[in-house]
Amino acid sequence: MPTQQSNPLDRSRREFLRDAITTVSIAGVAGTGLASGAHPQGRGPTGGDPFTLGVASGDPLPESVVLWTRLATDPLEPDGGLGENQYPVRWTISTDETLTNVVGSGTTQARPEYGHSIHIDVRGLAPNTEYYYQFAVGPHRSPIGRTKTAPAPDESVDAFSFAFASCQHYPTGYYTAHAHLAEEELDLAIHLGDYIYEGGNDGSLDRAHEPSHEIETLDDYRVREAQYKTDPDLQAAHASCPWVVTWDDHEVENNYADAISENDDPTDAFLARRANAYQAYFEHQPLRPSRIPDGPNLPLYRRLSFGGLLDLHVLDTRQYRDDQVYSENEAGDPDRTLLGDEQEQWLLAGLEGSTAQWNVLANQVPFAATDENPNPDVQEFGGGDKWDGYRADRQSLLDVMAADSALNPVVITGDVHRNYAYDLKADFTDPESPIVGTEYICTSISSFGDGSGMTSYGSSVGEPWQRFYNDERGYVRCTITEEEFRTDYRVVSTVEAPTADVTTRATFTTAAGNPGARLASEHPSGTAIEITDVNPDQNGDLTNEYVELQNTGSDSIDLAGFQVSFEGGYSQFYTFDELVLEPGSTVTVHNGTGEETDATRFADFGGPVLNNSTPDVVVVASPDGIVLDEASYSPV
Repeated sequence: MPTQQSNPLDRSRREFLRDAITTVSIAGVAGTGLASGAHPQGRGPTGGDPFTLGVASGDPLPESVVLWTRLATDPLEPDGGLGENQYPVRWTISTDETLTNVVGSGTTQARPEYGHSIHIDVRGLAPNTEYYYQFAVGPHRSPIGRTKTAPAPDESVDAFSFAFASCQHYPTGYYTAHAHLAEEELDLAIHLGDYIYEGGNDGSLDRAHEPSHEIETLDDYRVREAQYKTDPDLQAAHASCPWVVTWDDHEVENNYADAISENDDPTDAFLARRANAYQAYFEHQPLRPSRIPDGPNLPLYRRLSFGGLLDLHVLDTRQYRDDQVYSENEAGDPDRTLLGDEQEQWLLAGLEGSTAQWNVLANQVPFAATDENPNPDVQEFGGGDKWDGYRADRQSLLDVMAADSALNPVVITGDVHRNYAYDLKADFTDPESPIVGTEYICTSISSFGDGSGMTSYGSSVGEPWQRFYNDERGYVRCTITEEEFRTDYRVVSTVEAPTADVTTRATFTTAAGNPGARLASEHPSGTAIEITDVNPDQNGDLTNEYVELQNTGSDSIDLAGFQVSFEGGYSQFYTFDELVLEPGSTVTVHNGTGEETDATRFADFGGPVLNNSTPDVVVVASPDGIVLDEASYSPV
């Protein structure tokens, strides 16, 4: 059940906002905003541009969309440089980019109680229609944003396009992916969490976090949220189309669970911190005024429909969850919940009552199971932060998917800083059970910096239902029709420079009525090299820790640039120099030091690594990062 921890100090503010929300009608269009109504017509702030954080729109309905901005002449000050003053802000919405054909306008008040943020719920719009909008305060004008309403419930929609993204750690990468997302001409963008990170971090790109310490106060969270919003590529992406946002953990604190802090802080202190984080999040996102937080509570899960084509179920897997556990027995407890009872019933009822062609679950953490036992004859899903740790909730959803093939369920996920595609099984304990849904997971926008570039097509040792893995940065673009759900994994060449190229690394499709991910792009050609033996560290003797590769083809293989990863593609890469492997020949890579020959190479990582990964997997990849083979092993 939701945590109902109302802060008495916030009650007067909530009552003020309830009384201050009014509706105005301009040119047949209504707008609901925070404190829209009568007010003095001030001149606006002095000292600079108040629109340093850009504009955004979100949560489109057939006749409504939310317009957002936050005034800040000095965005890295807690008050945005505006002090305790109030400012009248004018808004305009039009059907053309030059704002000539204005269909609605109004004025609202930017108040310091909510960081001078503006949330306008514009009503009376036409369904499935493109609009442009702008804010003004005094002589200043904001950038012009593009938005689009949802199709009407009974409207036939030929195609709908959206992108989803997550995990945009500011210090470790530029938002080159957002720059390209802004150019996609989408109907919608979805952000699945870790919009900000709470820790103090300098990075190496002159993008150090402000403030420099881990954030806890409302002032801290406001500055951090604003710092992320100053990025021009993120601003461009927000201005390009309406967004739907949900959070994961770093918007508050890493791995928090409901009222439980990762660091076991006292409940009252952590809920006060959560209230600060939730308010700052609300102030910086295009959420409806009705979602204004009540202390540490903000009802974020919701459902949006796009004609008869798509029902989008936006989940909150953080605010109501039980604490994480890390054993299979504990994770299998039927009373454990990730969603909370109320949200789970809402979701199940929404799926069972849906008449849409596609049902998409906008979800934070990986849904598909991961076998953490390297023995192929033993399954151990473990626990932790993802759905593996809350298997009763997962099975309830899988049962609903299995019961109705017309749902066409697709789970979209963030969190793990890698691209994945999965078939969803009716029962993950039985690999032969039917496929009942599909999961597409996006990599990070910037978190972890540039990835290894490794890409795998097909199953993995611990995940036979895996269809794709990729360690690059970017976002996922989806195009939906009545017949097909198309997914393009868009990756950028680097996040460690202000500009980068973008390419589609792979395309997968899911056919209506036929769940599962199927590769639609060309499968890269392979090389006839296999792992024939893996031996982990023996009693601390690194010279006994090795992987053996064999050329199983009929042609010689130049191994220059080929890689061996001792951590399943995550870290500890050994890269070959010039070496030709003849047909039938083998080469052994030791995790130690010694005299190298054509048959023996030494990685010399300085310590044992083969038994550090979970599950224990070693892979070999071509110079362009295509995984050619992998093997599991157990430490002795």
